[in-house]
Amino acid sequence: MSTVPETPGPSLGLASAEAEAAGAPPRRTHRNPNRIRDHLANERTYLAWMRSAISLLGFGVLIVRIRILTPPLAPRAPGAGWKLGVAFTVVGLLMVALSALHYFGVRNDIEDDHYEPPDRWVILSTLVVLALGSCVALYVCLLYTSDAADEEDS
Repeated sequence: MSTVPETPGPSLGLASAEAEAAGAPPRRTHRNPNRIRDHLANERTYLAWMRSAISLLGFGVLIVRIRILTPPLAPRAPGAGWKLGVAFTVVGLLMVALSALHYFGVRNDIEDDHYEPPDRWVILSTLVVLALGSCVALYVCLLYTSDAADEEDS
């Protein structure tokens, strides 16, 4: 009959002081029993922000290329569409950076067990997307209004 030698450690149910004396690292105790779920929710939120940022980047490229998709009736000036596309791209890149900062801030707050949801990011992102969306609507209206005027002239 073989016996397994007993080694001291947290798996044997030793108290934290005995585990530290035995050379095992101290176990962190957390007051929040939902800590793992909170971290996973934080990660899902971060990934949703990243998807939104990638969408803004792609939309910026689409806006720049929208003039190429219209039929060439007459030679045209480049217009201001590229500026709007660059604005979407810059906002997408800023969203990548801000989402990473937000993720790590929330992660630290969860670990310290004092998370308070900030409203400023929701308000800021809503205002920026509303402004960019308004610019897109204006750009598309101006683009197709100028196309209709070009067709009437010819």
